[in-house]
Amino acid sequence: MPGFEEILGHDQIKEHFKKAIEIRKISHAYLLNGEAGMGKKSLAAAFALTLFCQGEGKKPCLDCHACRQVLSNNHPDLIYVTHEKPASIGVDDIREQINDSILIRPYSSSYKIYIVNEAEKMTVQAQNALLKTIEEPPDYAVILLLATSQEAFLPTILSRCVQLKLKPLQDTIVKKYLMEKLQIQETEADTFTVFARGNLGRAISIAASEEFRTLQQEFLNLLKNIYKTDISEMLDEIRKIKEEKLDFGEFLNFAELWYRDILLDKATQDTGLLIFKEEHSAIRKISDKSSYRNLEKVLDGIKKARIRLNSNVSMELTAELLLLIMKENTASAGNTDSFEKGEINR
Repeated sequence: MPGFEEILGHDQIKEHFKKAIEIRKISHAYLLNGEAGMGKKSLAAAFALTLFCQGEGKKPCLDCHACRQVLSNNHPDLIYVTHEKPASIGVDDIREQINDSILIRPYSSSYKIYIVNEAEKMTVQAQNALLKTIEEPPDYAVILLLATSQEAFLPTILSRCVQLKLKPLQDTIVKKYLMEKLQIQETEADTFTVFARGNLGRAISIAASEEFRTLQQEFLNLLKNIYKTDISEMLDEIRKIKEEKLDFGEFLNFAELWYRDILLDKATQDTGLLIFKEEHSAIRKISDKSSYRNLEKVLDGIKKARIRLNSNVSMELTAELLLLIMKENTASAGNTDSFEKGEINR
């Protein structure tokens, strides 16, 4: 459990918390909003650690009794709200873990801090129960709601919370962490960083995942050979994605970056700019024989596939349409006939 100094990025949120602690102007309710893995729990824990610390400095000393209690998850005034049902946080969870105990004064601190992870899962009834508490909270109470989306909350809850949105980290920060802390080679670090999209937790998870590496190779084999893959083979791939419960959204990420590399290679022929540098030979063959117009059609098809998925169009239909677009608009050194007209648009 780090202090603020050990947390990468999120400088505005850290400064907000540190300033609030410095001037002792602590709000009773905060909403930390951001993707899973972006650091919400670390920020909330660092805030609690700093508030509870009995040392004299601005940073938690990590040595006083309160710090040791927090670091060992044993501080009586730090409550992590849990829920048995994976899909929701019910009204009983809020009543039993927050409302029924919040009027009991802190045991050993000036504050009593509640951290509600996955707070977006609170039912309407649970939110209404919490609302009664945060409308008239005791002076010492601090409630931290950690959520992946603020859209799940009632407007009345949002209006009573200080809302802090976590932003993606810069790619350079994520890549540096992977290379220096996890000893990841630069080529792999580049790939993991791109797929993490500024989410350090996701980058760490990807770097440790053999499944991701297997998935990457499977998807790349399909993308490299899409021009010579017949319809029956495509349908087999779609069935495989469904049966193995692979994330088709992840395939779209791979495909977008693959065609981005092809388009970039066509425009610059600079291998150093590629994400999939080890595949530069296959990328060059495709980029040499594909027109800008055709490649743009594929990228537009990927964009439309995302929209279809978000609109609950079936994965099978979405995948079939996209793979056909890819096949029709991707050329290779061995397949140029259908692209001769397109080459005018290069």
